[in-house]
Parts: sequence; C-alpha cells; structure tokens
Amino acid sequence: MPDHRPPRPGAAGGSPAAVPGEKLQKVLARAGIASRRTIEQWIGESRITVDGQLATLGQRVGPDNRILLDGRPIRVLDVVQKRRVLIYHKPAGEVCTRSDPQGRATVFDKLPVLRGSRWITIGRLDFSTSGLLLLTTDGELANRLMHPSGEIEREYAVRILGKVSEAMLAQLRQGVLLDDGPAHFDAIVDAGGEGANRWYHVILKEGRNREVRRMWEAVGAKVSRLIRVRYGNVTLPRHLRPGRAEDLEPEMAAELYRSVGLEPPEDKKKIPLRRHVPPHHRTSRKRT
Repeated sequence: MPDHRPPRPGAAGGSPAAVPGEKLQKVLARAGIASRRTIEQWIGESRITVDGQLATLGQRVGPDNRILLDGRPIRVLDVVQKRRVLIYHKPAGEVCTRSDPQGRATVFDKLPVLRGSRWITIGRLDFSTSGLLLLTTDGELANRLMHPSGEIEREYAVRILGKVSEAMLAQLRQGVLLDDGPAHFDAIVDAGGEGANRWYHVILKEGRNREVRRMWEAVGAKVSRLIRVRYGNVTLPRHLRPGRAEDLEPEMAAELYRSVGLEPPEDKKKIPLRRHVPPHHRTSRKRT
C-alpha cells in the first residue's frame, strides 16, 4: 500500500530542516561575552564571523561552528560556564568603564578576576554617584534587566541642597522634559534632614544617563549626594562597605532571573557565596 503521509522535514521533497542551535547573539550573551544589545551592534558592524562568513542577526549556531570576534576565536562551549551575579558597593570617584582616558579609577579594578568570561555592568552609575552596582557574567540577564520594556525599579537616596517645595515634587511626579525626552519619578518619599540639606528616596523604572540628577536640576534643585540603594529586588546590603563586592545569594539571584522571565541557572557545581576584597585591602600573615 502506498504511503500518503507527508514527508518529514528535511527529507527529500519535504520542507527544509530546521537549523540546529540557538541565535548567535543569545549564545554569546549567555556566555558573558557582552550584553545582547552590544553583540547585535557588533554583528551590524561586521565584527563577527561564523565559519568564515559575516554573521547575521538571528543566525543560529552550535558547538561545531567557528565564531570569530575581530579575528579572534570565541568558544561556543563557554556558554556552559557558571553564571554569576555580583553586588558591588561603588564609591564616588570611580567610573563604570573598563578603562578611562583620564586615568580615573574604574570599578573593574576591584572585581574578582574571571577566566573565559567577563563582568557586564547592569545599569551604570556616573562618576559622582555611589551605591549598588550589579554585575553579571550572563549577558542575557543583563539585557533583560536594562531594557526599558522590563520596567525594573531603581531606587535612589538623594540629598538636596536647599528648599524643595510641594510644587516641585508634584512636577517631578507628573513629569519633566529633559533633552532626551520626558521623565518622571514613580515615587518620592521625604526621608528627613537637617539644615540646608534634605534627603529623599525616589523610584523610577528606567536608567538614562544622569537621569536622576537632571530631573532635579529641571525643577531648580541641586543634588549634593546621590546613592543607588536598590535595583529590582536587590537592595544594597548594610554590611557591604564601599569598594567591596560579594556574590548575590542564590535565592536572590533566582528571584532576579524570574523577575525578567528567565529560568535561574542550574549549575551542577555551585560557586560558594563569598565576598571579594580588593588587593590593596588584603593583608598577609607572617609565618612563625
């Protein structure tokens, strides 16, 4: 009896077989090469090749593909490396770039050294701002947490020099017009103060460059100090001193992943929770 069933995908005369693997930008982001947005930019700039051909957005790759970035090989197998989330208490006076033309200190000088992957900042802080800075080796997580569509809450403690009227606060809640578009605070809480300075806690759901400072300046207020105290479900620990870092507790990390619709990593070998002490803070013990 003849077989009238349709041919299987990929069989002769049938539809083409599905290309195996995952999207290139997703694989490289999860491997900690860079954020997905940055990788997409690199693809557009023709900096990435797959098996000798220029990579394209959405291209699927697997372990057998040869991937080059600026002519240097990238191992797709690096994706299986352990994914980490780090809390860093950034002091004022550091930049969030890997190097600085002016020779200023960078947050990366004080982070744990990685092999085969790199730290990706989740929402930068400007030179004069201190507080909570999250970093990860998972580019997909970083992309989800920073993308405006995620509407992840950022909370800041702001010290204002001078008097702030109710009209100014109402305007900040309703919205002010900045040079890159409108912006508003989702919440403003008066945290008290003495003399000419007064503290406020503000919450917003985006992270444009110097946005909090510019919003206060738009209503005629001067920010004398700015500290980020929370990003999403992660709060700056009281015990973590400026210039120190520690791995996010597994339960908190899992919650952070789920908050952006990602499954928490299930690494077979858990990296123990630890705090990182910058080299210049370490002391050596004398042998007796």
